[in-house]
Amino acid sequence: MNYVTRIIDPPPSRTQLLLDGVRAMRKPRLDGAPLLPQARLVRSAVALAPADIAAYARACGFGAEQGVPLSYPHVLAFPLHLMLLTRPSFPYPASGMVHLANRIRQHQRLHEGQALRLEVYCERWVAHPKGQALSIATRAFSAGELVWESDSLYLRRNVSDPVGELWNDPLPLQEEGLLRTQRWVLPADLGRRFARVSGDFNPIHTSVIGARLFGFRRAIAHGMWTLGRALAAQQPPGGLEQAQAHCDFKLPIFLPGQVALWSHPVTGPRREFEVRNFAGDKPHMRGLFIWKESQ
Repeated sequence: MNYVTRIIDPPPSRTQLLLDGVRAMRKPRLDGAPLLPQARLVRSAVALAPADIAAYARACGFGAEQGVPLSYPHVLAFPLHLMLLTRPSFPYPASGMVHLANRIRQHQRLHEGQALRLEVYCERWVAHPKGQALSIATRAFSAGELVWESDSLYLRRNVSDPVGELWNDPLPLQEEGLLRTQRWVLPADLGRRFARVSGDFNPIHTSVIGARLFGFRRAIAHGMWTLGRALAAQQPPGGLEQAQAHCDFKLPIFLPGQVALWSHPVTGPRREFEVRNFAGDKPHMRGLFIWKESQ
């Protein structure tokens, strides 16, 4: 696809993103198959600021000795995701889009103070059993080299005859030998606290009233907080040279609440894991984490 590049410097304010989201709550009825937006949004030099990284690390449970968290660049790119989803050319309302899955790959170690060029674009449609899914690509470059990338899958429910490649879940989990390794007690204000460091102020995470408007009985935790917390619990000290994390989001985590991390015994730099309810019979997120430690 021939993308039209648009430089976003400076990025829009949170107020502007919120207003754009409100304006995008209604879209005209589609006549035919949805068209993939052709915009590539670019921020030319985004610093990995130590203070912002520290705030994110505290929110998710990373220690300073773990270096730049593998999931952190998603925070920097998230405003560009919102801009794509709220553009007039995007065929569906942004509200109600469900984050289904994330795939992250880090090719080089990230350093505090490093400047990244971020590029975000709608990559492809995916036909999901529950509706129309969309993959949004994020690519981060440093000195002209690709150093970090992710693909985020979002779902619009109840779309008949979805287009694109068929969805298949690539993350089977070997149940045998899986053990509960940690318990997390999540406070009622977790969504508001993570929103301040992530920029994701979706009311389903920050307000009981907002959550009820979208069919949830209470506010729910951010999926990307759940991924960050799971990586923080398993990432070794010393930072990561190369790594990848795959996750599929399952059932929502209601706040306040208790959940547990289940994983296989340590067998080298690879973890298969699930975040489940405390009883262990309902999955909230399934993941795979593979890394190469820095020398």
